[in-house]
Amino acid sequence: MRLIILFFFIINFNCSIAQEIALLKYEGGGDWYSNPTSLPNLVKFTNQATKSEISKTVKEVKPDDPQIFNYQFIHLTGHGNIHFSDEAASNLRNYLLSGGFLHADDNYGLEPYFREAIKKVFPNRRLTKLSSSHPIFGNEYKFKNGLPKIHEHDGKPAKAFGIEDDKGRLMVLFTYESDLGNGWEDPSVHGDPEEIRLEALKMGTNIIKYAFTK
Repeated sequence: MRLIILFFFIINFNCSIAQEIALLKYEGGGDWYSNPTSLPNLVKFTNQATKSEISKTVKEVKPDDPQIFNYQFIHLTGHGNIHFSDEAASNLRNYLLSGGFLHADDNYGLEPYFREAIKKVFPNRRLTKLSSSHPIFGNEYKFKNGLPKIHEHDGKPAKAFGIEDDKGRLMVLFTYESDLGNGWEDPSVHGDPEEIRLEALKMGTNIIKYAFTK
């Protein structure tokens, strides 16, 4: 079963076979369901921009669910607490080390909870800041200054952090003080200028493309 899963993980990003992404439904009380229109909008934009065929139906998956291995890209967001049980942390670790990808997007207030939760998944690996030269900032659209700033909260610069596997593949991406998810939502939700939303969608496309090709 694992060999079959790994085979699907390495299929070409632009392959005609439909692919799926999922939203991580974690425990702890945090609002994992934030930004409900964001991922469908991002999938639509990515499919149009790259001619990919990602399923328009975004699934929900729990971190301890074996079905997590069916998704190459998992998204996590929210404002509050995150809790991973021992079983969930172990399953998520195996998923990531097997070729999976987790993107955690701070929707304001998520940072301390995510940092603590990911330590349980990878106690011996640290989140490190990504430089603007990382491939994720230039594989489809070019972001010469790195992660774009989408939504203002505390006036801090946008930063991207990551955890790599032993081969140097980025398997965890944490985007902080950018709030990409707000930019992916329907225009009427936050009222962001169209050029700002476009930056968010382009960066999201880069993230998904990286997840499906590395």
